[in-house]
Order: sequence, then C-alpha cells, then structure tokens
Amino acid sequence: MKTFTNFRKVLLMVITTAVLAFTATETTAQTKKSNIMKKKILFVVTSHDKKGDTGEATGYYLGEVSHPWEVLHQAGYEIDFVSPKGGKAPVDGFDLTDAVNKKFWNDTKYRNKVENTMKPSEVNPNDYAAIFYAGGHGAMWDFADNQEIATLAAKIYENNGIVSAVCHGPAGLVNIQLSNGKYLVDGKKINAFTNEEEVAVKLEKVVPFALETKLIERGAKFEKSGLWQQHVTVDQRVVTGQNPQSAHGVGEAVLEELNKLK
Repeated sequence: MKTFTNFRKVLLMVITTAVLAFTATETTAQTKKSNIMKKKILFVVTSHDKKGDTGEATGYYLGEVSHPWEVLHQAGYEIDFVSPKGGKAPVDGFDLTDAVNKKFWNDTKYRNKVENTMKPSEVNPNDYAAIFYAGGHGAMWDFADNQEIATLAAKIYENNGIVSAVCHGPAGLVNIQLSNGKYLVDGKKINAFTNEEEVAVKLEKVVPFALETKLIERGAKFEKSGLWQQHVTVDQRVVTGQNPQSAHGVGEAVLEELNKLK
C-alpha cells in the first residue's frame, strides 16, 4: 500500500511538472507573438521637394504611402514616419480621386504624422518589426546618402526584421551595409523603378544616378517587368516593388513576411 502511495506521489509530481512546463512554453510563445504584434513599422519619406534644376516640385508619392499603409494598418500595425530632415514631408502625386489616398489623407492621426515626421535621431530601431521606404522622385536626392536612416534599417534587418521599398524608395537601400560589411542588396533579388521607366518620364538626365544601375553595382540581382507593370520581389526579408502600381502588392508582401515571424 505504501509503495502504491509513493507511486501516486511520483506520478502526480511528473504530471504537475509537465503541466507547468507546457504552460510556461505556451506563455513564452504567446509573449513572443504579442511582442511581434506590438512592434511598429517605420515608413521613410523624402524631405526633398525639387526635381534637380528643373524647378518642378516633387516629394513622396502619396499612393506609395497610402496603399501599403492601408494594408498594414488594417492588419493592426502602428506606423510611424521618419524623413531625413524631419518635420513636414513634401507630397507628390496628390490624387484624392484615389479612394485609398483620400482615406489616408483624411485620417487625422496619420495626416498629422506625415506632416510632423520624426528625425532619424529620434527613432529607436528596436521598436520596429519593419522599415518601408516610400518612393517619389525626391527620394533620389536624399535617401541614398543618409547614413542615419541606413543604420536604422540595418539594425531593424539584423533584429530579424523586414526591409522594404517601392519605386524610387530603393534608393534608400543602395548604401545600407550590414555588420559583416556587405551591402544589404548584395546577392539578393531586388526590384525598383527601372532605367526604361526613368527614360519614359524624361528624367534620366535629371536624377543624380540611375537607380537600377546603382543597385546592380551593389550586387543586386535586379528583376523587372515592362513599363508600369506591377512587379514585387521578395528575397531574404527584403521586399521591393517596381513602381506606383506595385505599392499595394509591396504592402501585402511585407505583411506576409511579418506573419512568418509570428
């Protein structure tokens, strides 16, 4: 009888230990999932408002902010905005007949955010699960050489986060270097506004460099489709899109990559 009682005690201890271990594992998993969901997404927009010496206005392209924003915001992610200079970001492609543009522009909270962007020095990369570089021709003048934002992007990526960009936004990727000294795009499939598209808008001699050419120089395996065709590329947690038509698809691809991290 004493042996049976001891057996019951041991069995109870084993069951209790197993239950506690399972509960702890589940709690840890839920905590990790919760932490990922709490993390935000950082949108980068240009501070530059002129196309070279042409006198023509530019800035971030509204649809390239609003369409990814809609996808990611609806999925429950909080989005913050940073620009090279901080403050009000100049806007281009201002078309409120686009329902998504109108939805973003009329959202008081996010309109306030994009008109009061953070400076790079105000950003903590540990707060973000992803970074997204919006396009617009302005990006060609102030994204590539902004070391502060490149450093933020590298930290987000090396924290197992997502780096993404659309159209001229990949100008922000050309000088991102990882802690091993390699360029982020080196050896990865990358997509962006193509040389042919730049010629089509007659700005190939206005922009400071050819984005497609520069990415290839950095070791990117450049992918592209025809003029104004939607094209989204995903490779090793880097998501890139070719043009404004690809903006919504980039948002969806970023969300899919984020879901893999849960």
